[in-house]
Amino acid sequence: MALRYPLSALALSLAMISGHAFSQPLQTLNLLTSWNPQAEQGGYYQALATGIYKRYGLDVHIQSGGPQINGMQLLLAQRADVIIGYDLQLLSAVQRGLPVQAIAAPFQLDPQGLLTHDDVTGLDQLKNKTLLVSSSGQTTWWPWLKNKYQLSDNQVRPYTFNIQPFIADKNLAQQAYVSSEVYEAKKAGVPYHFFLFAEQGYPPYGGILITRPDEIAKRRAALQQFIKASMEGWVSYLKDPTAGNALIKKENPQMSDGLLQWGVTQIKQHHLIDGGDAATQGLGIMTDQRWQKTRDFMVSSHLLDPATDWKKAYTTELVSGLQIKAQ
Repeated sequence: MALRYPLSALALSLAMISGHAFSQPLQTLNLLTSWNPQAEQGGYYQALATGIYKRYGLDVHIQSGGPQINGMQLLLAQRADVIIGYDLQLLSAVQRGLPVQAIAAPFQLDPQGLLTHDDVTGLDQLKNKTLLVSSSGQTTWWPWLKNKYQLSDNQVRPYTFNIQPFIADKNLAQQAYVSSEVYEAKKAGVPYHFFLFAEQGYPPYGGILITRPDEIAKRRAALQQFIKASMEGWVSYLKDPTAGNALIKKENPQMSDGLLQWGVTQIKQHHLIDGGDAATQGLGIMTDQRWQKTRDFMVSSHLLDPATDWKKAYTTELVSGLQIKAQ
């Protein structure tokens, strides 16, 4: 007859602790993106689709942004916990005294650039070209491009997110994301060149994660887990985007396999996620030096008051030391 031994006090305690841990409810976190579901948000959808967020104790809900959605306003109204935004937008908000703060920079390089016809082999050859620039572009990258290459506001015409004028007119150049408009030009069979601004010295990060200081004070641990899980999602997505892309297509039925594949290829080719400081310090890293370059550019372009306390715009505490590297 087999003997039955009671659990030791230590074993019993461990069993109780383990059971309690697994019974803990997931922490809900609402993430608002900057656009419709696409490859530029692939890491977040991958983390959701593969259960990475749940593994970190998070119940993440991803809401789609877009041109008609004011992410900063929704964040301040506590209808989102974290938003994907941009350095210049954030610094301008801090200048106005809004309580918002960046916690990580998944995109080390901004995917914004200029799409030209193949007769243009450098950004120093734009003086006789008509440039299509959106209203947001005129208060972000255009002052940098204009000052760096001595261009004129008289060259600018509105960009309406329609690539047909570019296709029809060889004298046009237009703003473009490497992962979207460039694909449309390629599909149309138009010989083109694309210049990524970040590779020409444009200093801002790409999509950064922004929250509120009160959210950091209340849920520091959960936000750090969110950053870790999101960066692991990006590592997984760049290795095999199948799961993330399936969820993106479910949320955005108009998204094509071809555009998703192109987007992933360009993110990897230009090292948008794993380039810059992320190559040595891990995905999502932010540094004072990089933020100061953006601050200095904005001040020199009269986009930011030099008296603005720009260091209030971010904290490196939640991302420093994570050292999550792309595989």
